[in-house]
Amino acid sequence: MAVLLKNMSLSRRFILRGMGVGLALPFLDAMRPAVGRETNRDRETGSAVAPRRMLGICNNLGLLPEHFFPTSAGRDYTLSPYLETLKKHRDDFTVFSGVWHPDVDGGHPADICFLTAAPHPGSGGFRNTISLDQLIAEQIGHLTRFPSMTLGVNVKQGLRSLSWTGAGVLIPCEEKPSAVYRQLFLQGSESQVAQQVRKLELGQSIMDSVADQTKSLMKTLGPKDRERVDQYLTGVRDLEQRLEASKAWEAIPKPQPKGEQPKDPSDPKEYMDKVRLMYDMARLTFETDSTRAVTLMLDSVNSPAIDLHGTDITDGYHNLSHHGKSSSKLKQLEAIDQWHMRLLDQLFSDLKGISENGETLFDRTMVLYGSNLGNANTHVTTNLPVLLAGGGFRHGQHLAFDTQNNYPLPNLFVSMLQRMGLPAERFATSTGTMRGLEA
Repeated sequence: MAVLLKNMSLSRRFILRGMGVGLALPFLDAMRPAVGRETNRDRETGSAVAPRRMLGICNNLGLLPEHFFPTSAGRDYTLSPYLETLKKHRDDFTVFSGVWHPDVDGGHPADICFLTAAPHPGSGGFRNTISLDQLIAEQIGHLTRFPSMTLGVNVKQGLRSLSWTGAGVLIPCEEKPSAVYRQLFLQGSESQVAQQVRKLELGQSIMDSVADQTKSLMKTLGPKDRERVDQYLTGVRDLEQRLEASKAWEAIPKPQPKGEQPKDPSDPKEYMDKVRLMYDMARLTFETDSTRAVTLMLDSVNSPAIDLHGTDITDGYHNLSHHGKSSSKLKQLEAIDQWHMRLLDQLFSDLKGISENGETLFDRTMVLYGSNLGNANTHVTTNLPVLLAGGGFRHGQHLAFDTQNNYPLPNLFVSMLQRMGLPAERFATSTGTMRGLEA
């Protein structure tokens, strides 16, 4: 590369595009943590406690607002039709209304900002920022085999994801439940482990080389490009640390398999089966303490006319969302939304069914469910449908904010980070912690 630079002039566009690819590829091979598992301790008693975790779910076509949002607020609110499906968990979740990501506009492109809150995703010069899960991974990812896991259903690969690095690079979604299962439980032979270690060492040498060569460019770049190169080099250093530590993880036995390896649905129409299986995989990652942060992108925009037990779905999910108040489309959408609620109900129950250090997995897991769209029919990104379940908060309430002048949803992210014991005062466009939400 040094010889090449001496003999030709590279455009800024070429350099930065190359750096983006250089940073993205190692994440595909090395989404592994630094070794350093340690026991969480209660600050007062010193006794061992289960770790805290986060599952972030985004359905990028949202829910019919008239069926999701309660009509009354506070702790004595009346459950909405959709929340009635979750009624046995009423005291274990908080529903929010009147929240948004300030300046996150543009309709469908806003889904990639659901966990970043980066403004104006539809603009020409948009660059995403770090997502909530990756901030968590940077702080405590070294405590688990995987710093985070990024999952998806029917995702448009390379374009959609909830997980983004500090350098604004997309982390691809894993869409096959069987692949997640194999990552969690299947240990390679001695030769396969040795081969993986060699790959990791090669990856590290490449990152070292790229970093050294890129430094020589700094003197020729303008301030804005120097800032981007610095972000890139910061990412390289972080990857080098992960690559070094991941070699040790290769020698540590994986957990004993739980259940059978799932069979991957082959048809995008099997949307709800895919969602259910990914919920199962997320639960298994937490149950085995393989990671503390999982994201799941439900790419409804990219889904066809899905199969739904008991209801004949006649059109693609996206087309249905533009219902124009058609009674037929609304009826189908309501049936789809109710299935989403049923699967959430099952996820909550499954997490409650697992004990860990005297508590349930649900008690220690924050489940964030929501959408980037307040109303898919009109593409608005205000008044987002959001609920937070589990994780040790004082739930059982509807926190209703102004539906015209919305309250910052990133405040919830600050509360979640603090609940995980991380030193956070701000996240993106937050103004503090989530008002009314208590531990």
